[in-house]
Amino acid sequence: MNPLALPVLASLHRLSGKSTMLAAMALALLMLGPAAPGSAIDWFAGICGSGREPLLSGLSQHASAMSRPASTVKVLSCEALPNAPGKSVTTAIVDFPPLGFTPAHRHPGSVIAVVLEGTIRSQLAGGAPVDYVSGQTWFEPPRTLHLFAENPDPARPARFLATVVADTGCGALVLPPD
Repeated sequence: MNPLALPVLASLHRLSGKSTMLAAMALALLMLGPAAPGSAIDWFAGICGSGREPLLSGLSQHASAMSRPASTVKVLSCEALPNAPGKSVTTAIVDFPPLGFTPAHRHPGSVIAVVLEGTIRSQLAGGAPVDYVSGQTWFEPPRTLHLFAENPDPARPARFLATVVADTGCGALVLPPD
């Protein structure tokens, strides 16, 4: 059973009416896991996306992320910057399979991304989702909440080159969202 299904199941007794119905539908989708069709998850997200149901807030994002392939990161280089003591620059290729998805996260330093292939849909906190295509770039200030990144194409992969300027040490490039 999907681990997200347990809190939903445990909370059903506290709900009534519409909330019970929505929670039961959420439980059914969670139990399907990766077998749940994307359209069903999108439909359910549309019903519950308002955040009015505290039990269900964020549930559709988790269910959707769990059923989609993940992006992969390949670090190409990490070098200390001699003209900026204490800082280093890391380059990495981020590959997204068709419908690939990366959930909310942060980066330890400034990020410049250049789309090399396909389309990357990205959303930073405080902004709208934006589709970037081959040759386009975006910038992320240090530790900005990156709500998600995805390849919306169901048939073709996407990839981008990320350049991260952070404290020297070439540590983790991705940090938890909190």
